[in-house]
Amino acid sequence: MRKVLIANRGEIARRIIRTCRAQGLATVAVYSEADKDLPFVREADEAVHIGPPPVPQSYLNMEAILAAAKATGADAIHPGYGLLSENAAFAKRCREEGMTFIGPSPEVIAQMGDKVTARKIMRDAGVPIVPGFEGQMETADEAVERANEMGYPVMLKASAGGGGIGMQVCHSDAELRQAFQSAKGRAKAYFGNDTMFLEKYVQNPHHIEVQIVADEHGNVLHLLERECSIQRRHQKVLEESPSPFLDADTLEKICQAAVAAARAVDYTGVGTVEFIMDDRKNFFFLEMNTRLQVEHPVTEEMTGLDLVALQLDVARHQPLTLQQSDVKALRHAIELRVYAEDPVTFLPSPGKIEQYQPPKMEHVRIDDGVERGTQVTPFYDPMIAKVIVSGADRKETIERAVEAMQAFTLTGIKNNIPFLLEVLQDERFQQGMYTTQFVQDRKKQSQ
Repeated sequence: MRKVLIANRGEIARRIIRTCRAQGLATVAVYSEADKDLPFVREADEAVHIGPPPVPQSYLNMEAILAAAKATGADAIHPGYGLLSENAAFAKRCREEGMTFIGPSPEVIAQMGDKVTARKIMRDAGVPIVPGFEGQMETADEAVERANEMGYPVMLKASAGGGGIGMQVCHSDAELRQAFQSAKGRAKAYFGNDTMFLEKYVQNPHHIEVQIVADEHGNVLHLLERECSIQRRHQKVLEESPSPFLDADTLEKICQAAVAAARAVDYTGVGTVEFIMDDRKNFFFLEMNTRLQVEHPVTEEMTGLDLVALQLDVARHQPLTLQQSDVKALRHAIELRVYAEDPVTFLPSPGKIEQYQPPKMEHVRIDDGVERGTQVTPFYDPMIAKVIVSGADRKETIERAVEAMQAFTLTGIKNNIPFLLEVLQDERFQQGMYTTQFVQDRKKQSQ
């Protein structure tokens, strides 16, 4: 491996460039017309324009990206997260072109990308799964029949879904009938697959995920957990580790379940096994993300490991030099996602950034993709920066996070910094007493 093309944009492209540079690897950025002035384009060794702003014509255009790799002599492709990162067809095309896809095999991506298939594999591997129905449901009547068998509330999900798209909680026959066709339509539009399935809805759950890394030599390690329960619209906005909710025994069990999940599919590379957990600490497999997560810096700051470096090592067929006993929680870490969005409605708020000064403090890491004068466009996810704060313990980390967010200057666009400060200063959050319902409960109380 000599030259890595990064099939992504913004902050994650910059993040990957940093580790590649540290390892002496040349980098190639690809960019749409809307992104031509962003920092990641300048920071790569080479940059190739791949199309107009709409994602299907640029960052999802496999042939344009592969052509850019060939033209620049890139022998490896890092997909980052989102976009083509969990696209089995793209991983297969990279392999056909003789390029290293920095991630697991196309076969594993396909298995884990289909939520119904993933559930069956995990059940066979002894990993706990949420009670549900995975058979074909073509009509709302069939869905209602199955829901009545398992009892309400249920979660209607798209088999190929992700990012909260195609998911809806239903408490009655009427709600399920209403949700079924619209969810199928959204799933078809977003994923090209309208297969739906039902799960028993776990009320007030925690969203716990386990970072794993596996090489081609049979070594599978967990890199501990992340608590990801602060969400809006089923999307994470604040993550922390260690989880304030888990005891040592439950942590060991959930980490071993994640390792079993990775072994069940012969996983290679860095990945994340996501679980939901009820208030009695029963946990259930949710999904496996076969890529780097947005929140990977939480694990990096907690453990002192470089996850992109681990990805590169595995992609170069090297055995892991890390042992499970080397993985320790050295400190507490919290990541806060700064979005260009209305802090009340959470709707995207594109525009031009007039002032931009992230906090420059010890124990505060900034992963961002913008600068002063950047035009935040409506074409892509509105996340513009991640603030990752670490401390000796949770209390110190929260105090530092409040200080960091208060020092963050961002004008010209609406943003969610006020919301993030409210979360950090909320008594329930500070006591570690929160679930995935936290944001909705706050909204209800303020009404």
